[in-house]
Amino acid sequence: MMPREAKQDILDFVNFYVILGIVRIAVLCTYVGISERTIQRWNQNGIDDKRKGAPKQVVRKLSEEERDKIYCIACSEEYKDLNAHEVCNSLLDKGIYLASESSFYRILRERKALTHRSETKEGVSRKKPDELKVTGKNQVWMWDITWIKTSVQGLYYYAYVIEDLFDRSIVGWAIYENESDEHAKELFSSIIQKEQAYPNYIHSDNGNAMKGITLVAFYYRLGIIPSFSRPRVSDDNPYIESFFKTLKYKCTYPRFFTDLDHARKWFADFIDWYNKRHMHSGLQYVTPAQKRNGEHHSIFANRNDVIEAAKRKHPERWGNRETQKYMVNHQEVLNPTRKDVA
Repeated sequence: MMPREAKQDILDFVNFYVILGIVRIAVLCTYVGISERTIQRWNQNGIDDKRKGAPKQVVRKLSEEERDKIYCIACSEEYKDLNAHEVCNSLLDKGIYLASESSFYRILRERKALTHRSETKEGVSRKKPDELKVTGKNQVWMWDITWIKTSVQGLYYYAYVIEDLFDRSIVGWAIYENESDEHAKELFSSIIQKEQAYPNYIHSDNGNAMKGITLVAFYYRLGIIPSFSRPRVSDDNPYIESFFKTLKYKCTYPRFFTDLDHARKWFADFIDWYNKRHMHSGLQYVTPAQKRNGEHHSIFANRNDVIEAAKRKHPERWGNRETQKYMVNHQEVLNPTRKDVA
């Protein structure tokens, strides 16, 4: 690779004699061992190597001495407990500018000095739960526990709710006076007997009842794979959280429940309404029971026929626009990956 200075010397030499008309360019190029096309390209585009991957001189790049100085200051006794933002701004307050905050971070990262720099507990990055896909009922269940108020302030009952990912139907529920993995195991046992099936996966939050040894051992015996949300990330279990909002924002939801019988009776009526009469927005406004029983196919076909008939009767109201189409969704996804979201 020819140095930049050597290229400039050759170009000056050739141009000098060509401009004076003393020697032809072909002779000069033969003499210096450079093609005429190279001289033309240097005159037109400059002498910098513009090929992809070629080394370039970046004028704003810090020298190695400057990078060493930044590293030494950031790791000095005065600044060793401060992050790059704090170091940079502290230096500015003293009238010293060495580099931008991002440059501080980059230099410390390259030298493996970008570690936790305070007495506070270091944050933990937790992996998002694996994507779960279903194409039919009883493949993935989601469950959670919500508190419901009693007539005594500070005391609550605990509603255990199990929801099917495919059709959002509530396949099981129970209300107890406390949280326990024993109660959860009893509920799952009764639902599996009722459905005569059990799911491949069960997704839940990270509570003690969800990770209790009794329940986990029950999963293991049946070959069920448990899936857990990240701590304090409700979006990892969004459908059950959405159900709880529908539950507690229902107009008839009591301010409190007087006893367990009251809570269980009201809950039974609500679940019956939710499964059989609630037109679910996430299911294109069919009920969970209709999707679970496969009735949504004929419902969507009928809706599409009605809309098409209305368009034929009054085409001017649509113009060139397509009619709304109800499409059967053959797959439901929990915690989709980015490519599926896009």
